Amino acid sequence: MTVSLSSAPAAFTASSWFAATAIAAIVLASTAGEVLTAAAMKSIGDLDVIRARSGLGGAIRAVVTCPLFFAGVSFLALAFFSLLFALNHLNLSLVAPASASLTLVTNAVAGKIFLKENVDHRRWAAALLVCIGVYLLAH
Repeated sequence: MTVSLSSAPAAFTASSWFAATAIAAIVLASTAGEVLTAAAMKSIGDLDVIRARSGLGGAIRAVVTCPLFFAGVSFLALAFFSLLFALNHLNLSLVAPASASLTLVTNAVAGKIFLKENVDHRRWAAALLVCIGVYLLAH
């Protein structure tokens, strides 16, 4: 069953809530996965240095013994299966661009808050334009 949002009235309908929830699940799981994976890789350190010191096996061991890495991969898997579920029930023309672009926005926010990354004004402006674009896409 495909839910079409183009025929929905201005008020939020049940199908609109379903679409918003499905896209939010994709975006939040993807962002959590990417932040956890990035945090894991920062905590592990430079894999080239580890490989030079301990060989390829040591680099692999450093990654697979990091709990943050597996938490990140788990959230990324959840995001993937949420995407499959959403694509099964909603229009591709809404789900793919909305989830991809909103993930860009949430990654900027999460990178700033959790990873203490420097997010410059151009990225914030781009995030604002993305939000405007998703709004226009959904209405």
